[in-house]
Amino acid sequence: MAGEVVETIQPAITLLGLGIGAALASRALRLNPIVGYLGLGLGLASLGMAQDFSGSVVAAMAEAGVMFLLFNLGLHFSLGRIRSEAANIFGFGTLQMLIAGGGFAVLLWLFGLPPIFAVIAGFGLGLSSTAVVIGLIRERGQEDCPVGRAAQSILIFQDIAAILLLVTAGALASGGDLAPALGLAAAKALAAFGIAVIFARFLTEPLFALIARAGTTEVYTATALFIALAAGWATGMAGLSLTLGAFLGGMAVADSRYRILVQTEIDAFRGLFLSFFFISVGLSIDPALLARDWGLVAGLTLAMIVLKCAFNVGAGLLNRWSVPGSIQLGFLLGQGSEFTLVLLALPAVAGLAEPRLVSALVTAIAISLAVTPLISNIGRKLAGRLRQGLPDSKLAGDDAPVLIIGMTPAGRAVADALAASDVGYLAIDADHDRFQMALADGYHVHNANPADPRSWDAIGVERRQVLVVATGATDASRELTPLAEQRMPGIARIIAVPDAEAASEMTALGLLPVDMSTSGGAERLTELIFASLGRERVLPIPGLAA
Repeated sequence: MAGEVVETIQPAITLLGLGIGAALASRALRLNPIVGYLGLGLGLASLGMAQDFSGSVVAAMAEAGVMFLLFNLGLHFSLGRIRSEAANIFGFGTLQMLIAGGGFAVLLWLFGLPPIFAVIAGFGLGLSSTAVVIGLIRERGQEDCPVGRAAQSILIFQDIAAILLLVTAGALASGGDLAPALGLAAAKALAAFGIAVIFARFLTEPLFALIARAGTTEVYTATALFIALAAGWATGMAGLSLTLGAFLGGMAVADSRYRILVQTEIDAFRGLFLSFFFISVGLSIDPALLARDWGLVAGLTLAMIVLKCAFNVGAGLLNRWSVPGSIQLGFLLGQGSEFTLVLLALPAVAGLAEPRLVSALVTAIAISLAVTPLISNIGRKLAGRLRQGLPDSKLAGDDAPVLIIGMTPAGRAVADALAASDVGYLAIDADHDRFQMALADGYHVHNANPADPRSWDAIGVERRQVLVVATGATDASRELTPLAEQRMPGIARIIAVPDAEAASEMTALGLLPVDMSTSGGAERLTELIFASLGRERVLPIPGLAA
């Protein structure tokens, strides 16, 4: 008995250990951990070990990782945000699927493939990877910037579209009528959404209040896991996507005062189990096919990524997005989807095309997932260059009351809060990479060195009401305090500091410090800025801000 248990869990333990090494190696090479996980999977597949990790335990953990990811996304999509993002979800999302999915469907049909396969595979290629994209957005802190919000909204619509494609493929396999199957799936999805709304309105607060009175930490953990997994299981039993249920489960908790606590409990499991998903994607790449048909696979991969990015950029432009924003979003969503891998694995779909072509498509999709960080970085940097504008153009935020020094996570949080309250700001950053990334994400930021007083006239420090040092640069603040007091005597100078000792020093120098080593530092920093401005902060819609 013990031997069977050991044999069952051994692949998961092995992958867990190897995954730790891959994550550490990725960090050392300054790469996204997703790249390390995908590379690990491909390396194991190249060694002929893919079948060693094809058991049900690894598959279940990989599926759980995607469910936790969608549950976390749902935690930031309250009913209020669903209403506020409806244009992106149902407008932009529909437009992207029609252009990208429809474009691929037409191309496949023109190449002589059967119409049914062209439609299912074409719209499947129009889908993007929720797991990869949301992982990148979280890694970069883009959850609340325009590109991040739009990408999340489009991915939600794509999950709905994926369900319809799976229902279509199922009806094709059973030989049943398509219209009743799609109608039944739509009714089930609406019922699931209704249950989530009822749970959010009437059950969430009493449930967590009861748990809070118990005062047991492990009960919180168990409840968070239960909601995430049970919601996915329920929709799966209803014939819908497990990820849709996980998203709805998170949405049911999004408006709760206990949301942050639930998110804290889920985050550790999300990161752990999601690594299994990315490793599994790497394992799905066929090394033999790569060696035998490398030309076909490379051509399909390149064509799919280029066309997908072009279709997405076109959808962004038609949605009246700027060229830089459309490029960044288009490249971010420029990969294939894990749902498409499921679709092409169905015998009813795979049997409609030549096996060699289907295998090459599956491998091309898996490769596109692996190179997503690289492709999205290209789009991000290109968007940043296009956003820089002419060298002699007027500064964005030239007359803004708040000057933010450093687009660190704290600086971005301040900028997001100011933008939500329609308070203007100008951000500057001496770190070129941080400047480029913030610029690409649409912040009003310029590359300048505020530690050089000669830049103060160009920055216009005397015109500001509040100066925020988000870099925690206490040395520069200490040296420049005498000149700052002379040049800007009526300006509130607020600084994010790393510890209580630095806070005491900055207070003695006349600055307003916020200790970021304790929880809620960014929130206290934001509240202090609004208090210094004498402005009332407009809080975002619940669930809109991470």
